[in-house]
Amino acid sequence: GVALITTRVGQATDIVRHGENGWIVEVEDTAGLARWTRHALTEPATVARVIDGDTVVLRDGRRVRYVVLNAPEAGPRPEPYGVEATQANRRLVEGRRVRLERDVSDKDPFGRLLRYVYVDGLLVNAELVREGYARAVAYPPDTRIQACLEALEEEARTQGWGLWSKG
Repeated sequence: GVALITTRVGQATDIVRHGENGWIVEVEDTAGLARWTRHALTEPATVARVIDGDTVVLRDGRRVRYVVLNAPEAGPRPEPYGVEATQANRRLVEGRRVRLERDVSDKDPFGRLLRYVYVDGLLVNAELVREGYARAVAYPPDTRIQACLEALEEEARTQGWGLWSKG
């Protein structure tokens, strides 16, 4: 696949590209001598329940809030497209083994883990934005792939997908 965006993080460069199963992140060292997927830098977990379009509960009870995006709320007073965003997240991760990756911050003020979430090599954060179920939103300092998600949001907006649909 073709790289969508590259970002430098310390001694490495992240390459976000579209792979066989969707958007993935690879890491390349500064000398370009090694490239590996971020799986080596992630923690395995199982999603027990989806709360909404950007939050899940793991089998061990921890809550995870996806970083670099915001999905509409689906609670008692759902925001427009909140139910659809929750359904999309459920389709992608509920009951499945995932890999969690931290950016800079460990937790938000509510005690939720702040993570990038991968399922079968797919970066769920990116896929939800690409499909139009969430907006790319910067929450510094956790902005490593912000530019990538902004580009995916622009694609969804241009195509009229999800939140950006005219109907």
